[in-house]
Amino acid sequence: MRLKGKIAVVSGAAAGIGAATVARFAEEGATVYAGDLSFKENSEEGGILRRRLDVRDLTLWENLANEVSGAGSAQILVNNAGLVGTYASLTDVSVEDWHSVIAVNQTGVFYGMRVFIPQMLGRGGSVINVSSIWGAVGAAGVAPYTASKGAVTQMSKNGALTYAKEKVRVNSVHPGLIATPMIAAQDPNISADVVRATPMGRIGEPGEVAAVILFLASDEASYVTGAQFMVDGGYTAQ
Repeated sequence: MRLKGKIAVVSGAAAGIGAATVARFAEEGATVYAGDLSFKENSEEGGILRRRLDVRDLTLWENLANEVSGAGSAQILVNNAGLVGTYASLTDVSVEDWHSVIAVNQTGVFYGMRVFIPQMLGRGGSVINVSSIWGAVGAAGVAPYTASKGAVTQMSKNGALTYAKEKVRVNSVHPGLIATPMIAAQDPNISADVVRATPMGRIGEPGEVAAVILFLASDEASYVTGAQFMVDGGYTAQ
């Protein structure tokens, strides 16, 4: 029960890494506010409170923060919501597609940190931002995705340095190719290329990423902040 008595907020919580994280947090005793755009109605079950959350909407973030503050304060925030959106290059991507991806992957993380870090100041808290291997190393094409995930990496370091003395830890997690609905929807040839470039030679599972997120959320990671955790089968070690 590593998270017993703690309140956690997880975005992009309906499937994949987000759903696996919510399940692990609940198993470890946390009360979990699970936010996702696909949740049409509020529901509660087994310590999991599902709430509709469009991470592009600051008002919805503020409403969720107000609800959480009524129950105490958030000690854990996992900014997980994200999308690839388009595989276009810098010169080919439409301006609309660019802003669409940035709004979810980068601005959504900013909003989450903006509204929930104040609840942690002085009390202690852990923010885990889900970046990507392509937020740490380069990739051709997928311009807005790589740009936004790189921004998440640096926002995490900025938050770690800004709030360290306020007892708030901020770290980023960088999944490689993980078996999620987002990956299932992409061109199989792209996935096959990434698997071939992965030393462990396989796709990862959402639970393998959730296990690292759980560690960072727990008091076991009390001296860890500003770090990048690769969960990629060795991809970025090359």
